[in-house]
Amino acid sequence: MSDAISAHGLVKRYGKVTALDGVDISVPTGTVLGLLGPNGAGKTTVVRILSTLLRPDEGSAEVAGIDVLHDPAGVRSKIGLSGQYAAVDEYLTGYENLDMIGRLYHLGRKASRERARELLASFSLGDAADRPARTYSGGMRRRLDLAGALVADPPVLFLDEPTTGLDPRGRTEMWEVIQTLVAGGTTLLLTTQYLEEADLLADKIVVIDHGRIIAQGTSDELKREVGGERLDVTFSDPKHLAAARDLLEPLGVGPAAVDDQRRTFLIPVVGGVSVLTEALRRLESVGIEVDDIGLRRPTLDDVFLSLTGHDTVEAIDAGATGSKRSRRQKETTR
Repeated sequence: MSDAISAHGLVKRYGKVTALDGVDISVPTGTVLGLLGPNGAGKTTVVRILSTLLRPDEGSAEVAGIDVLHDPAGVRSKIGLSGQYAAVDEYLTGYENLDMIGRLYHLGRKASRERARELLASFSLGDAADRPARTYSGGMRRRLDLAGALVADPPVLFLDEPTTGLDPRGRTEMWEVIQTLVAGGTTLLLTTQYLEEADLLADKIVVIDHGRIIAQGTSDELKREVGGERLDVTFSDPKHLAAARDLLEPLGVGPAAVDDQRRTFLIPVVGGVSVLTEALRRLESVGIEVDDIGLRRPTLDDVFLSLTGHDTVEAIDAGATGSKRSRRQKETTR
């Protein structure tokens, strides 16, 4: 199977900051690559380079067999792009938005109109086709934006955090749309902060942090690298976490993760049911009540924690804080 997307040694610097530091990527035709990482990891920079919006300082890339640097116009004719925020004209109707995009692709008047109606129906937007986009919900705007990326029926699609800001229902609806596209043969590069999203949609996952690839493989392969089971305990009262840590940490084979807000204690273990039984015995012996306790397989969050030393929620929060700090610094120096 040939690669629809390939990149070798991508480097991008912004002054003294290295956004990408030698990234290699390959996406076989008709598959989904999930590019996973926190804010500021370099995911969007990869997408911008591959979609010809940004030139790398070093490295090479091809999309649909076309060199990104030597023939950017050729690449653009083969791709669709949906960014982190819905790029729709709020004063046009859903139908007018898609019709306009068709005209920009030189599909012709009749073909543009037919394609617009076809996509609106496919994305469950037919009833809202003649309403201004400003009246759409967030999930509807995201679907309209994705429909716009598909007007020219591109063989390769880039989705940059397509479900950011959506509620659980909107996220599920978007996942269903993406699965339908992939079933139809579209090659997809998907960037996401959501582990569940990568687990559900991606054939292969690349984990990127600080501009470097730190792991790659299928979801199951990455989980196997972490290995073992997790003892997962939720306590009735967060004040019991410290005592529980002293009692349960000796049962583990790795560092424990404690979340005061969620009142949870998580630690890798070996021994299955016997470890679970011993944990219950120790907690009961000192009168500590639990809301829930059990063993579970590693998740992608465990993989991320193992690889980076922090979970994705912490990483995302840190990225957001860093972005705010950078903006404040820029404002101060103006």
